[in-house]
Formats: sequence, C-alpha cells, structure tokens
Amino acid sequence: MKIEFIELVEIRLPLVRPFRTAYGTDADRHTFLLRVVTDAAEGWAEFGGDPEPLYSPEFTAAAEHVLHDHLVPRVAALHPLSAARVAAAMSPVKGHRRAKALLETAILDAECRAHGMPLATYLGAVRDRVPVGVSVGITNTVPELLETVSGYLEQGYVRVKLKIEPGWDIGPVRAVRHEFGAELALQVDANTSYSLTDAEHLRRLDEFGLVQIEQPLDEDDLRGHAELAKSLRTPICLDESIRSARNAAAAIGLGACRVVNIKPSRVGGYLEARRIHDVCAAHGIPVWCGGTLETGVGRAQNLALAALPGFVLPGDISASSRYYIEDITEPFHLEDGCLAVPDHPGVTVLPAALGRYTVSTQKLYAR
Repeated sequence: MKIEFIELVEIRLPLVRPFRTAYGTDADRHTFLLRVVTDAAEGWAEFGGDPEPLYSPEFTAAAEHVLHDHLVPRVAALHPLSAARVAAAMSPVKGHRRAKALLETAILDAECRAHGMPLATYLGAVRDRVPVGVSVGITNTVPELLETVSGYLEQGYVRVKLKIEPGWDIGPVRAVRHEFGAELALQVDANTSYSLTDAEHLRRLDEFGLVQIEQPLDEDDLRGHAELAKSLRTPICLDESIRSARNAAAAIGLGACRVVNIKPSRVGGYLEARRIHDVCAAHGIPVWCGGTLETGVGRAQNLALAALPGFVLPGDISASSRYYIEDITEPFHLEDGCLAVPDHPGVTVLPAALGRYTVSTQKLYAR
C-alpha cells in the first residue's frame, strides 16, 4: 500500500446546545478531517483538538503546520505503507500527539478498508454493543441542570458525568444525587481546575457515592493526585495526565489513579490507546473511552476501541443527537443505553452533509 493523495478538510458543525466546561464554552465543533487516499483504499480521521490552545496545547493551525511540513513527508516516504510503521516514521518529531494520531488513524482506516476488516476486529473487540454515558456541561442554574439530566436519563443513558469547577461542584452534585437517587451512576469531571490545597473541599464529594472524580488537578501533577487519592474514598480517574502507555504505568505505580480515561487523539492514536488499555488491564485498572465532541467519523472509531475487554465503564461517546442536529455520517442511535459497534470497514462520510459544513480544503500531499 502506498499514499496517492492527502487532503485536509476544515469543518464547522453547530452543536445542539453550547457545551461549557472549566476550559470555556463551545457553540460548535470547529476542527478538521484528514482524508488519505492510497492505491488500495481511502481512509478518514478526525482531529481531536480545537482552534485555540485552551484545552490542549495542540491546536488546529499548529497541527496543520506540523502535518504539512514534518509528519506527512516522513510517512509518505514509507514503502510499503502500514499503520504499524507510521509511529516509528513520525518519532523524530517531538510531541504533537494529536496530529500524529490523525495521520496514523487515517492510514489505519485505509488499511482496514483495503483488507475488508472492521477497525473493531483489528483492535481486538469482544462486544458488538457498548454501554454509554453522557457528559453534562456546566449550566447557568441548578434547575436547568436537573432538567438537562432528566432529559438524558429519559433517553436511556446509563451514566451521567457532570462537569464541575470551583464554585460549581458540591451544590449541583448534591442536587442531582437528591433528585435522581442513589441508583444513578454519577461521576464528575474537574478538567484540572483544582489544586491540592482543595483536598478538604473535594473530600466533601465522598458523601455522594460517585463512580469517580476525573482529573481534579493539573495534568502534570501525578504526585499531587497520588496525595489527593489518599484522602478520598472516591476513585480518582486520570484523563489529561495520561499520554502514553509508559505514562499510564507511572501513574498507576504512584497510586495517582484507580481509573483511566483513554482518549485516542490525546495519546497519539488507536494503537497507543490499545497499549494503554493493555497496561491498565494488567494492573486491574478499569478504563473507559472519553470524547471530544466527535462527529460520526471519530465516534465510529471510538466505539471500536470501547469494545475492547478492559473498557468496563460507560464512556462519553454518546449518540449523534447528543451533539448534532445533522452529522456528516449516518447518525449513531442509543438503544437500551448502548451504541452499536460498527461491524464493517470504515465509516461512510456523506458528501452532501460534508459539503454543508466544510469551511475549506487543503492538499497536503499528491504523488
């Protein structure tokens, strides 16, 4: 297999409702797709970053630059081409995991299509449906939060995650627990917005029987998380802190987490995500698949990953309608709290829908 053409497609899809976290508020999904055409098949992938470096230091303009000038030339020179060889070819370029994930994933998608193999099969999936939860952003009022959560529970989501930040934590969590009862699988996500000096305050979350508290401290503060874990009954889940299998092993060894959220774009792609899954499974650490407001392209690929055996907790993948009135692929629907894992190679991008939400296109490579 060899590369014939690579195209970057900038897209902008409006969200059903604004999504607010400790990092800011998103009103749309503004990112880009990568389309890689080989002599055997084409492949698609979705960039897991944003236009501004607020959630992640990697942002779209920087990713475009590093892809065009540094990553694509190295990978295009591979003969023969395979997804397993891409990471080594890109390794001289330091960092830029999200851009690397994008290129590796598009090639992996093309490779799976060329062999008629679903991505789930390639990764080692053991189920054809995965239970999913929903991530609920910060709202203006507690009554608005309760109404939002109620709507998602009526749709059938099996777990609710509340975004929290200083000043929006104990009260909203107490209200949701009181309103919907102890049976609700409830967790919170702090998106690095606290410090170790908040340990006494965060300990108050223990009374609510949460599944986990996700990423309370800065992403570089593994020792701080280990110290905080000693004072909490609620399990700590690491998200932004986990960037590789080696990094995950270090976090587990320090006692910094009892749960891990794996986002493929953050760790460099689905092959590294699978390695993190394997490390966690070897240490008895449950994992789940996080999300970054993906369109159907990224959603389909995340579902394939979430079907691996170690993903025992519901992820943030959610149905297409959670985020979009219209997606650029056929929508994913919630059934009995689950989403179906795609059982065919690749996901079909709908040309008409893609055209409606395309901002620009850019050729990165042509043989």
